[in-house]
Amino acid sequence: MKVCTDACLFGGWVVQSEKDRTVENILDIGTGTGLLSLMMAQSNPTANITAVEIESLAAQEAQRNFEISPWKLQLKMVPISIQQFSTDSNEVFDTIITNPPFYEDDLKSPDQNKNKAAHSTELPWAILIENVNNLLAEEGHFYVLTPTLRAYTMQKLCEKNGLQLIEEVLVQNTNKNLPIRAMQKFIKTNINSSSPLIAKRSKITIKDTDNNYTESFQELLREYYLHLI
Repeated sequence: MKVCTDACLFGGWVVQSEKDRTVENILDIGTGTGLLSLMMAQSNPTANITAVEIESLAAQEAQRNFEISPWKLQLKMVPISIQQFSTDSNEVFDTIITNPPFYEDDLKSPDQNKNKAAHSTELPWAILIENVNNLLAEEGHFYVLTPTLRAYTMQKLCEKNGLQLIEEVLVQNTNKNLPIRAMQKFIKTNINSSSPLIAKRSKITIKDTDNNYTESFQELLREYYLHLI
């Protein structure tokens, strides 16, 4: 599974958003190569991070990446579905992050491993959010990366499960392009749905008119992209 720019940006944004909060337990759902877990470990040296991945080859790759990293003692790879993990686990997590499969009715690949990673038919969002709700501590934070066209769907599913949107950042390649992704932050709260929290909304642009990374992009990823140091 390839590491993509929007996933890296998402990881950097989550780290920035959580920097002033003490976090003990982090869950990464559908970790893929382990990218987000590794970014969280680098910035949270005392946190325990559990990465769940159903696709066996991706889970093996993530495990290898964890083992050769400086943070291997913080990282635990669990190669099962999130549904099974939720059933088996007695843990709750301060922070849950996911870059979930989001293609719905799109043409599928002949590679079934890629379909598991990319298509929400393998993990319907409603099932994902039910399990997030089960595993997230009260006042815990849930972060998710979605296509902009499905961001409202994610928001409504989360609200149905007691997760309130508190921040949303739309991601665009350049100022000339429409946003392609939405980075969303939710909180598990008992606030009555008739009085929802007011979410902070903003945008971030990846590249400027000269095709260079914008300062806001560099600020989030300078600790992770070697050529930005």
